[in-house]
Amino acid sequence: MTASSLCRKTAAKSAKSRIAAVGAIAVAGTLLLSGCGDQTKDKSSDSVSNAPLADKLPKDIRDKGVIKVGSDIAYPPVEFKDKSGNTVGIDPDLGKALGKQLGVEFEFENGTFDTLLGGLRSKRYQIAMSAMTDTKNRQEGIDEDTGKKVGTGVDFVDYFTAGVSIYTKKGDDQGIKTWSDLCGKKIVVQRGTVSHDLAKAESKKCGGGKKIAIEQYDNDQQAQARLRSGGADAGSSDFPVAAYAVKTSGGGKDFELVGEQVEAAPYGIAVSKKNPELRDAIKAALDAIIKNGEYEKIIAKWGVKDGAVKEATVNGGK
Repeated sequence: MTASSLCRKTAAKSAKSRIAAVGAIAVAGTLLLSGCGDQTKDKSSDSVSNAPLADKLPKDIRDKGVIKVGSDIAYPPVEFKDKSGNTVGIDPDLGKALGKQLGVEFEFENGTFDTLLGGLRSKRYQIAMSAMTDTKNRQEGIDEDTGKKVGTGVDFVDYFTAGVSIYTKKGDDQGIKTWSDLCGKKIVVQRGTVSHDLAKAESKKCGGGKKIAIEQYDNDQQAQARLRSGGADAGSSDFPVAAYAVKTSGGGKDFELVGEQVEAAPYGIAVSKKNPELRDAIKAALDAIIKNGEYEKIIAKWGVKDGAVKEATVNGGK
């Protein structure tokens, strides 16, 4: 990510720089779909028949009226729980807008970030949408650390651009401005993200026995708490997440951003390679909300306009 863009990635190429309110008719349709546990053809028929792109969906999804979304819902402002326990953020808002085009509800299910693609392979989810960076390794099912193939890989519909930032306790940056400045220091990160991979890669470059001490956590909020308590020298997240933490934690008194963003790359909605019809339907829906202006309103609402894309792209990650 560059300084002007906004990613949850896995590796220097990937792996968190993550709305206008949906109209009353769409909200009513969503409530109809979510109000009962048994989501059948009858309950979804009205919203499907009124949706401009419903015919692009696979029939089984169209009949059920639901797309199950795997997501790590602890990554504000991309996806998180508000004070009432509702799932909110950039991805849920985009999911609502996409669902209106397709006539289905995007039903977000919480999971740890490093298990989402496994959940997609096991068909627990139909898509994964969680500030996930589109990379070649993920497309091809290659493990970032071992270089070995671990699955069939996934396709991505790219919908945002994000980079990675470092942050420290406010007023105590210890001279940290770049990744090389972390040698001999301790950093906290979320497991399986680009921040985690960058820290491991940078540590290998450190000379004089001054490696980077890396503490990894299930979610970014745990990492932030560790830094806040004085248990580390720095943290790293995708730019939107780091910037949100700096703005909100302790009323803006806990953290500060240091240096520039790095590793600009696309966020993608992950879809099984065995389901190209669903992939293409989501791409069409994303292009539709970009064209009608809903996408721009959502991105502006969360203050991340620099990461906006002008069109949907399939497998644009490198």
